[in-house]
Amino acid sequence: MLPDRDFFFRLADAAKAETLPRFRSGVAVANKQAGGYDPVTEGDQAAETAIRALITDRFPDHGILGEEHGSVGTDREHVWVIDPIDGTRAFISGVPVWGTLIGFQSSGHAVMGVMDQPFTGERYFADGEKAWYFGPGGDRQISTRNCESLSDAILFTTSPHIFTTDEAERYHTVEQQVRLFRYGVDCYAYALLAGGHVDLVIESGLKPYDVGALIPIIEQAGGVITNWEGGRPESAGRILAAGSKAIHEQALAILSGL
Repeated sequence: MLPDRDFFFRLADAAKAETLPRFRSGVAVANKQAGGYDPVTEGDQAAETAIRALITDRFPDHGILGEEHGSVGTDREHVWVIDPIDGTRAFISGVPVWGTLIGFQSSGHAVMGVMDQPFTGERYFADGEKAWYFGPGGDRQISTRNCESLSDAILFTTSPHIFTTDEAERYHTVEQQVRLFRYGVDCYAYALLAGGHVDLVIESGLKPYDVGALIPIIEQAGGVITNWEGGRPESAGRILAAGSKAIHEQALAILSGL
């Protein structure tokens, strides 16, 4: 038995019950990274605990890969990939562009996923075939837009500081060719791409839970998401997401050094 939309939404609602009351509440923040800054809040931890409890109860034979509480059974046929608060820096800054990411993989391939933003009341969902938007804008199926040239494209990255020196050179080559670039919205940028509002997202240093839920949302909306070598993105790392095949090929040629 595979999960359906109702179960994904139950998971998102359980996470929302833990994250939303803590948003803009002055919640305590801990740092997970020695020599750097990787913030985590009790909202991250409580939300993942709630999600995992529901999955374990309903699908005890499924594996789980989570950001906050480790992984179990990641070699199993079906694996859930969880980021309870993607964009914790935005969360602790009071900026509503964070989201809860819950992805589902079958035989190592991302096939379903939800990105939920409790504060704005928006939810992006991939059901295995199509991508959907639920929220104030009206519930509907979504699709990417067909941008044919970098010169017409809108580009997002969370921050230009995430790249190494070599990566930054390649990224800025793309950035210099697009019509508009913006920074700082984490998973929300990928959702905007799936919804047909932007054309490119370029990132580096990502973990599997950062993209696990977003891969099927983009692909089932008609977009393309790969690593910088053009391979499957489930292992994360350096990620390129595009609304069309044409714009993906143009950006990939630069990022891959072809």
